[in-house]
Amino acid sequence: MILLFGGTTEGRKAIKELEEAGKPYFYSTKTGEQDVVLQHGQRTDGAMDTDAMVLFCKQHGIRLLIDAAHPFASQLHQTVATAAALLQLPAIRFERIFPPRSDDITWCDDYGQIPSDMRVLLATTGVQSISKLKHLEEKGVTVYYRILPRESSLQLARKQGADEERLCYYHEGEDERELLESLHADALLLKESGITGGFVEKTAAAREKGVRIIALKRPPTPAIFHQVNGEHGLRRMVEKLLPDYYDLHSGLTTGTCATAAAKAAYIAMKTHERPGQVDVTLPNGETIDVDVHYGDGYAYVVKDSGDDPDVTNGLQIRAEVSESDQFEICGGEGIGTITVAGFDYPPGSPAINKVPRQMLRQNINDTVRITISVPGGAAVAARTFNPRLGIEGGISIVGVSGIIKPFSEEAFVDSIRKCMQVAKASGSRHVVINSGAKSENILRSLFADLPPQAFVQYGNYIGDTIKMAAELAIEHVTLGVMLGKAVKLAAGQLDTHSRKGVMDKAFISELLREADCDTDCSQLTLARELWDMIPIKKKAVFAQVVITHCQAHCKSLLPNGELTILLIDEKGNIYR
Repeated sequence: MILLFGGTTEGRKAIKELEEAGKPYFYSTKTGEQDVVLQHGQRTDGAMDTDAMVLFCKQHGIRLLIDAAHPFASQLHQTVATAAALLQLPAIRFERIFPPRSDDITWCDDYGQIPSDMRVLLATTGVQSISKLKHLEEKGVTVYYRILPRESSLQLARKQGADEERLCYYHEGEDERELLESLHADALLLKESGITGGFVEKTAAAREKGVRIIALKRPPTPAIFHQVNGEHGLRRMVEKLLPDYYDLHSGLTTGTCATAAAKAAYIAMKTHERPGQVDVTLPNGETIDVDVHYGDGYAYVVKDSGDDPDVTNGLQIRAEVSESDQFEICGGEGIGTITVAGFDYPPGSPAINKVPRQMLRQNINDTVRITISVPGGAAVAARTFNPRLGIEGGISIVGVSGIIKPFSEEAFVDSIRKCMQVAKASGSRHVVINSGAKSENILRSLFADLPPQAFVQYGNYIGDTIKMAAELAIEHVTLGVMLGKAVKLAAGQLDTHSRKGVMDKAFISELLREADCDTDCSQLTLARELWDMIPIKKKAVFAQVVITHCQAHCKSLLPNGELTILLIDEKGNIYR
């Protein structure tokens, strides 16, 4: 059993990861005011001291503690650390991602270090900081306190002697610049609360208005914790510390392996040191540690696919790094070569996809030549779809999230069902289903008012997912689909996995004719190539034809609800 301390955005992310295991856990908050939906978790609210936490852990058979509370919840962090030490339990600190400390900010270790040479200060440090800032008021500083619009917050503010005319209530989506201007503030006080705490937005608003920025440094994390700063790292750490919690374990994409190997080779070239682990920044901004090894002039990572049935599992993903006058990424032995148009890079380029290239550049910000190679890659590639796709001589370096989450078909469909149930339980009458990270990011910006739980990834199981929506009586479903899956769906393939069916060029020709396009698709390798082949003035017409055929196969699956299908192209354009 796991005991998770939350009440934050990180708490919500941790819930999502633990729910995927389908096993029980406890979710604890101090006030019980956070609105979350739990399928397998059980809530327990109220502050715990060390004795109460130790007793709770003993009574409920707790085997792992996860602290995903606010960075400044120092007392809780220490209590969790002490309880973990007394019970000899592993403990994870789910920390936020913090931007680098900027020199134009006045950094303070505590409230006593806050300078008083300002006229009007807007304090966004929380209601409990009111009493700690009274010394500034005594020195003539006008202090406005920004607090949450809760009765409990107002009561606490009154208890600390706050002037209610100096209270500013936080409202979702408000413009920080307008607030600073309306108060005539010449200084802003905030905590080092990280990316999810709005630190970047607040400091940007202050800079734009020429307002001085004062920040309290986050407190240090007790040494007993295993630290992570994202959901992928959390899952991998749970898998390591509590191996039986997840039935199937996650793995690393070839893109993450290549990035780790390249970073290790770069460090070795620059410092002559050979660390056994390097940290890799993933596309979502979090960092994970990856084990690395070394050969003669190169570093490598042994590909670990977890429990995913991946033919690249166990391969060495190697990287050589050398000085250059520009940043270059090259393909060596075992890396496939693109031989046809339609990919992100032209024919002749190494088959290293866009996101892995971005990861390499982000993690190694220097003018170097990186050569990725995979001994045995050519033989393994023959067992993949690369030859059919026009990628010859080796495997592709791929991955969108950097992490592989393995599922059997039954488990994957069941995970979709759980996500749909959570979406329904969130109270949203509108659910947006999508194929993966790329399409979901595009759709999140389009439906920014929907809660995170309303976005569900169907993978390849479009038909099953729509049927689940019907079973749950979800009123409105938006299906976001990219062209590769859309042309299969338009042909009646409700499961778009490649093992169930391939792209039907004859059917695509019929779609083109229906759209009055004379485009020749006989040499088509990937469906997405069509976006470059179809005349601009015909794209919307073709998209509507595809959507109409998709609707014909899907509408009957949601008889009592509204189904909207959006076709998304490679540039993020949406066709309705």
